[in-house]
Amino acid sequence: MAMLQMLKNPKSSTAEAYRTLRTNLQFSQGDKQVKTVVITSTGAGEGKSTTCANMAVALAQSGNKVLIVDCDLRKPMIHKLFKLGNSEGLTNFLVGNIKLSESIKKSDIEGLHVMTSGIIPPNPSELLSCKRMEEYLDKFKEVYDYIIIDTPPVCLVTDAQILAGKTDGVVLVASCKHVHKKALVQAKGLLENVEANILGVVLNKAESKLLGYNKYYNNGYGYNYYTTG
Repeated sequence: MAMLQMLKNPKSSTAEAYRTLRTNLQFSQGDKQVKTVVITSTGAGEGKSTTCANMAVALAQSGNKVLIVDCDLRKPMIHKLFKLGNSEGLTNFLVGNIKLSESIKKSDIEGLHVMTSGIIPPNPSELLSCKRMEEYLDKFKEVYDYIIIDTPPVCLVTDAQILAGKTDGVVLVASCKHVHKKALVQAKGLLENVEANILGVVLNKAESKLLGYNKYYNNGYGYNYYTTG
């Protein structure tokens, strides 16, 4: 199980890279504030959920009020990363079985709330495209400084596209050891088809020497962030 490096190793190069990602996100659009951000990847196993969780922690640790929403209704991971139950969450709320307040959980990090996926539904794409989902994404902006949304890989299912067109921006996570150029091009095209605002790419699982870390930061892996300009 992946760990939250922002909590386990706050002085590591990986944690510092997440702080850099936080800064880049905050300044990525100039005067236009980015509040709702979709995190996705090209395929499975690239580390999008771990990136999503650590980025949310980094934002909360800088004094922001943050909500992380697990919209990966096929293989949810956020509840595991934060060690929370998942019997009630987003899906239960969307179908009207529970109140909004019952679907949002407090984390151990000050300022960070978590909406887990809830029960895995038979129709994830249809549920995420419902009017109720869009309405509450807008309402969340009135309460939180940032809403970070974990979604399934964009090249595998349409869920990320559905949400990307309704949010302020998208961050694409790519594993240096797994991703192929064709997959990145495909992901970019799919997101552009829904007029998503692609904020940048997180290069994950890259060897530190490739990212230019010195010995002080050398822990074998690193993260880097590239804005699309």
